[in-house]
Amino acid sequence: MTTVTARTGRIRSVLGWAGITAGVLAAGLGVAAISGIGTMPAQGLLDPQAAGPEGSRALVEVLRDRGVEVDVARDRTSALAALGDGDATLAIADTAPLDDDDLTELASASADTILLEPRTRDLRLLLGGAQSAGFAEELVAPDCAFPDAAVSGSARPGEVFTADGLEIACYPAGEGFGLVGTGSGPDRVVALDATSVLVNRHLAEDGHAALGLNLLGGTGRVVWYLPALGDGSLTAAPSLGELTPPWVTPAILLLLGSVVAAGLWRGRRFGPLVAENLPVTVRASETTEGRARLYAAAAEPVHALDQLRRDTLRRLARLLGLGAADAAAIADAAAARLDTDRARVRGILLDDLPRTDRELVDAADRLRELETAVHRTVRPERNTP
Repeated sequence: MTTVTARTGRIRSVLGWAGITAGVLAAGLGVAAISGIGTMPAQGLLDPQAAGPEGSRALVEVLRDRGVEVDVARDRTSALAALGDGDATLAIADTAPLDDDDLTELASASADTILLEPRTRDLRLLLGGAQSAGFAEELVAPDCAFPDAAVSGSARPGEVFTADGLEIACYPAGEGFGLVGTGSGPDRVVALDATSVLVNRHLAEDGHAALGLNLLGGTGRVVWYLPALGDGSLTAAPSLGELTPPWVTPAILLLLGSVVAAGLWRGRRFGPLVAENLPVTVRASETTEGRARLYAAAAEPVHALDQLRRDTLRRLARLLGLGAADAAAIADAAAARLDTDRARVRGILLDDLPRTDRELVDAADRLRELETAVHRTVRPERNTP
């Protein structure tokens, strides 16, 4: 009774302190994750400074090699300042952080606007209500008079869009076009799925590089803008503290205090443990028979044969003096010792898979016969392993 009480006390102590430690670690990880959101590097999809497969650094380097100035802006203020007098091309990726007025202001401040990852809202505001019309993965010719696309050659457009009432409609596929736009010269707006054309892993395919160079290099200066959280009024979301009801913080503090108190209360020691030997000795034959019955009940002949093979391989390795050799090497050594077919020995020791209990018994017999044969070649004075 003393032993049981002591063991229970030790378990409670371990669980109590483990719970406290886990709680502290979870709280620390949560704080680190929340605080790290704002400091994560913006190296991802269509990032002009990202060299990964989904970045667009390769296109930026091509533009700069052709004398095009590329400014990277990661907030709206910097983008508007870089656009300056409105003589630059605006390449804008995910516009989710911006509201309607923000997007319209940016488009008005640029000579050309290239929507690299257009959303439904972007198409409605800037392209007269164009809509997504599916996807096209096949190679498509420009088939339009828009010079930037016509001289670029074929491309794989990805998402395609409707072009009702639009002056620019290139790369026809299915119900839509891979590149759509409106206007000419200043104030031109063009949309395409740049994730399928202008990212690093696809830029060298077909006419993608030429299309990117023609679209973005026309004005000689590009402002590549990646909207960030907090850029627009839509993203001026309340903080976590503002969203949390007033009673949550006291409740969390009370819960933490309760956990600490419970750990101190239930985690006390009851004195040294008393060792006690088990009064029962189980014979090896009984454990072997019990394990065999479990394998039989689970209908796992392959697993049962694996156990037999493992023991046979261990004995053969010791018999052949192979030490810690792998199973294939042991099988090959046994075949060489018996001067018999290597594939047959590997089948017995490694490859053959029984599907029924009858096949399991036959496989076990072949294992025993193989081990006996090897034993006779190594120790001819004895007839059994």
